[in-house]
Amino acid sequence: MTRRRLRPDELTLWQEVARKTTPLSSNRRVPATSFTDQPAQQTRPPPQEPATPPKFEIGQTARDRNGGHDVLPPLSERLKQAPVSMDKKAFQRLKKGKLVPEAKLDLHGMTLEQAQPALNGFILRSHASGRRLVLIVTGKGKDRDPGDAVPVRRGVLRHNVPQWLRMAPLSALVLQISEAHLKHGGGGAYYVYLRRPR
Repeated sequence: MTRRRLRPDELTLWQEVARKTTPLSSNRRVPATSFTDQPAQQTRPPPQEPATPPKFEIGQTARDRNGGHDVLPPLSERLKQAPVSMDKKAFQRLKKGKLVPEAKLDLHGMTLEQAQPALNGFILRSHASGRRLVLIVTGKGKDRDPGDAVPVRRGVLRHNVPQWLRMAPLSALVLQISEAHLKHGGGGAYYVYLRRPR
């Protein structure tokens, strides 16, 4: 079998392939063979050592790395930031525990299904009888985590009572909600200041 000569376009293609090819290993040399009488051109750059990547830490570009995961501020902070709808002097006395509640509802041991109707009935009766300040005792709640995908907040009643008080039919009767003073239950109870009956 005789070898034929490469055409000029084949020769150009072969030289391009040979220029772009990298050897399998640096210690093994393949003898330069050419199908033409021209010597092969060596245009490869010398091998370089791989660059060391910069040190990387997961979350290093995050904005707030030390913050918590809770989207809302604590319940007591949200109640403190709520606008004051009642008389400001009376509100200051209320926060200091100097106003005495006229009635009290204790929701300890109740489920959500039992507590909401009890709360609705109590607030409606209190407003109808002309009471202005009532105390709702929810308790601080138990620390429990069932391990579900959705976390459960501590004190289910404690978190739901302010929401229920802001919903109809109670929202039209309630003027102010505030966390109770320590002598009336502190974080486990709420003062509910009612509007005057019309």
